[in-house]
Amino acid sequence: MQRDPSLDELGAFLKARRAQLGPRDVGLPGTGEPRRVPGLRREEVAQLAAISTDYYTRLEQGRLQASAAVLDALATALRLDIMQREYLMTLAGKASLPPADGRARQQVQPQLRCLLDDLALTAGFVIGRNTDLLAWNAMAAALVMDFGRVPEEERNYVRLVFTEPAIRELYRDWEHMARLALAHLRMDSRRNPHDPRLRALVDELSARDPRFRLWWTSHDVAVRAGGTRLLRHPVAGDLTLQRSTFTCAEDPEQQLVVWTAEPGSRTHAALRDLAAGIEAVRRGRDGAA
Repeated sequence: MQRDPSLDELGAFLKARRAQLGPRDVGLPGTGEPRRVPGLRREEVAQLAAISTDYYTRLEQGRLQASAAVLDALATALRLDIMQREYLMTLAGKASLPPADGRARQQVQPQLRCLLDDLALTAGFVIGRNTDLLAWNAMAAALVMDFGRVPEEERNYVRLVFTEPAIRELYRDWEHMARLALAHLRMDSRRNPHDPRLRALVDELSARDPRFRLWWTSHDVAVRAGGTRLLRHPVAGDLTLQRSTFTCAEDPEQQLVVWTAEPGSRTHAALRDLAAGIEAVRRGRDGAA
């Protein structure tokens, strides 16, 4: 019988979460003896979830399909948050999430493309499955980089974060943003963790960057949400932007991400200056045509 690759991913996720907890984190008494490996032992997780050690071992080894009740008990035992629970349940086939079609790169929804073009002072991006960058507007290019010079098949946010020196210099908190990007990618992958395009991306970046390889094995997950983006722009200087994310109803695997600035702030004034420069370039190009 062919193994279900999602169960292997589920087992790896359980193991990673177990390694990040100690007995005191879950209310178990410590023995005082040094541990050969960090984190909880399998028998301790099994005890907390009220299942046998053998049963839990087979789950970690990808040899067993667990019930929703057992998964819920494990989620509680391992102190999973809401996003981690969703990831666990989806891998186990217990969440009503349609599988992703990873056969081809998505194309941006037309209405999102129109919305991007109408944003003048706001940097906007459309992110698709596996953090593919599907579209962007002029302000996004002015703030981050000229994405158009990157071949379409390589326009992936995680790839750019790890391979583009300009982006590494742009983020004042690059390590935090890189790890967050990986958590988004891991969460995106729950629909199809063995998508060939995803595996190719992970293999490529694991070979190129030891930090990617290390952080990917932590199995952290996160959904795109609001937050602060701290930039050090080569022209506009230090900027503080607020990120918001909107899901496209026509294709929930496409999300519009926008970076906005507080009105009256120095960042807002800097965006106005950048927008004026973009408009001047456009007028000059149109006048020369």
